[in-house]
Formats: sequence, C-alpha cells, structure tokens
Amino acid sequence: MTTYLITGVNRGIGAALMAGATARGHTVIGTTRDGRYGTVPLIFDDPARIAAQLADIPPVDVLINNAGVIGPEAEHQTPLDMDWYGFAHTLSVNTLAPLAVAQAVLPRLRESRAPRIVNVSSQMAWMRYRKPTQIAYRASKSTLNKVMQGLATSLEPDGILVVLVDPGWVRTDMGGMDADEDPDDVAAGFLDISAGLTLAETGKFFRFTGEEREF
Repeated sequence: MTTYLITGVNRGIGAALMAGATARGHTVIGTTRDGRYGTVPLIFDDPARIAAQLADIPPVDVLINNAGVIGPEAEHQTPLDMDWYGFAHTLSVNTLAPLAVAQAVLPRLRESRAPRIVNVSSQMAWMRYRKPTQIAYRASKSTLNKVMQGLATSLEPDGILVVLVDPGWVRTDMGGMDADEDPDDVAAGFLDISAGLTLAETGKFFRFTGEEREF
C-alpha cells in the first residue's frame, strides 16, 4: 500500500486524485485551505510558512503537487496589461509553494522505499505556445517545470524521482465544462504514471496518458 500526500483535494483534479487513489486501496493525506473533512490545513500564500504547516505529517511515498490558481482576470493577465500583484501571487502559489511543499515533505519521503514527487503542470507551459493570454499562469507553470527539473537532478542520487505531468484541458472549475478531459480519467493517468516511474524517467515532462512531452 502506498501513502500519497495530495495538495488541493477539495475539488477538480485533486478531488479525483484522492478518490482514485483511495479506490485503489492506498492511503491518502489530502490538503485543503480550511482543513475540512479530515484534510490537513495548508495555505499556499506564504511559501515560507509551509514547512511549519506540514511539520506533523506521517511518512509519505508519493507527493502530488496539485493545488494551484489560474491567476488574475484574463483581461489583466497579458504582456500589455498585467495585474502585478496577481502575477506575483500566481507565481507564489503555482511555483514557489510546490517547491516549499517538496522541501517540507522531503524528510518523510526519505523514509519510503519508492519515493516520488509528481507535479501537476500544464500544456500551457509548453514553450512552443506563443499565445499571450493568461500569461501569468503560463509563466508560473513553465517556471514550475524548470524548478522541478532542477529538483529532480538534485534528488536523483538519492533515488527520489521527480516528474511533471500535463493533465490537458480538464472539466473542472478552472478548466470549464467545455474542456476535453474527464477529471477521473486524468487522475487515473497520474496514478498510473506515479506507480510505474523509473529512475531513468526522473526530471521528465509527461502527458497524463503517459507520452513524454517536450518542455
């Protein structure tokens, strides 16, 4: 049995990940902002405070960094019209906080025989997309990719695997009901990837269906 720590399980992909992992017989420690329904309260607004919030968690086999925000209103999230506070907050939540969570959980991951860190990235992080819309979100996920690629290199000698996974356009509150992918299917893909990872794959970027993506 595997113990998962999944951030942001109150809705969307996070809720589907928690349900999917539980259905497979795994233990799930979920986080939400308010700590309802037995979850761990975890607020991402100040990454420097994250370690204290996770000080009492038990040993973990898999960390899934899922929690995130879409960023400022779309009309104020372009290179020509930017909500600077909103941009900074988006980077803090989507990029800095996942790294802070990984650092905080690292001592408990080291107790696992198969430790791994799986990060929810985005197809919008792909550098070949030149769209100027939702640029704060795009930038935060591109930066997350680079940060976690570096973490993978740093942890590779210890056998702790780190990957990024693109969930596609998912039918959630963030993605909208016109999106292509069902959250349960996406969650199943994430769980399959996390279960089958090898050290040779650390630092890579995958689609939830298992194909490797370019950064």
